[in-house]
Amino acid sequence: MLLLHLHLIQAPHLPPTLSITYHGNTARTHFCLDRTSESRRAKMSNDYEASVTPSWLTSDPTVWSSSRDGFTDNATYPPMGSFPPLPPLLVNPWDILLCSSGTLIACENALVVLVIWQNPALRAPMFLLIGSLALADLLAGLGLVLHFTLAYLLRSDSAQLLTVGLVVASFSASVFSLLAITIDRYLSLYYALTYNSERTAAFTYTMLVLLWGLSLCLGLLPVTGVNCLAEESTCSVVRPLTKNNVAVLSVSFLLLFGLMLQLYVQICKIVMHHAHQIALQHHFLSASPHYVTTRNGVSTLAIILGTFAACWMPFTVYSLVADYTYPPLYTYATLVPATYNSVINPVIYAFRNQDIQKALWLVCCGCIPARVAHRTRTPSHV
Repeated sequence: MLLLHLHLIQAPHLPPTLSITYHGNTARTHFCLDRTSESRRAKMSNDYEASVTPSWLTSDPTVWSSSRDGFTDNATYPPMGSFPPLPPLLVNPWDILLCSSGTLIACENALVVLVIWQNPALRAPMFLLIGSLALADLLAGLGLVLHFTLAYLLRSDSAQLLTVGLVVASFSASVFSLLAITIDRYLSLYYALTYNSERTAAFTYTMLVLLWGLSLCLGLLPVTGVNCLAEESTCSVVRPLTKNNVAVLSVSFLLLFGLMLQLYVQICKIVMHHAHQIALQHHFLSASPHYVTTRNGVSTLAIILGTFAACWMPFTVYSLVADYTYPPLYTYATLVPATYNSVINPVIYAFRNQDIQKALWLVCCGCIPARVAHRTRTPSHV
């Protein structure tokens, strides 16, 4: 039998001793490990496991690193069939969807805020409330983008509290602004003769101060300690908000929605009554153009209220019955449609308004098309 023995002497800075023994045609390879090499292999194994763990705190890991012994390989190569499982996705696709929605929200509403800010003619109470709605949605969109960016780059509890507080305050101001717009529309019909008075302007400013002050207080709650970072069992479906905090927000939303529903019902009654009086003066009802446009206006109000409910109601109900133990998929599936309400708001309340349309045309192209300049206002635009 042919026996060949190859022995490599281990130097202090070299890898473990390698011995290769040939017995006939069969080759057997084995390592002679000392205490130093065993500790080195344990360190390399730990480094490998750390390299496959996704982390946004450090740069993209590589398999090579510098040490006092020169360049060492941080990756070990386990036998076939014992490879570690694939790492999870580093970015949640739902978070990407929320960030994209926030970008669209910010761009849309920034345009509305810019148009109202630059046009001195848009200073009536109605336009102030529309500007408040656009500003709230603009901040909500920026909050979604900042939350995505800071959550994946910093992974800091303080940054998470700030961005969640901004999102809560912004969406609260958005919902409160919708309520203020509904109140303003009701007052413009119920007190039609005295609506354009200084008293109405003062009332509008009072509503703006109250709604933004209350929204700011709601947004500061997570930052000032009302959060579940210290006790995970108190978390809601939206971390780090507590279950009680989300319950208060949800119940408040339901109360506001009920109030808006009641106001819109009263608006419909007033508009229908006015249309009926005008139709009686013309001695016909069904063929009256005022009746047709009024019916379109009532349909528009139903679409506005239905869209608002369809966007926010699923998340509101779900946040009341669920907690942190529920799958995150359900939270994302109900939260994403809620953000779409801020995408639709500029279309419903700003871009359909004739005065804002004219100002928008002036900003974009410096002219006003004839079809926009001579368009008559109808009750469907209420």
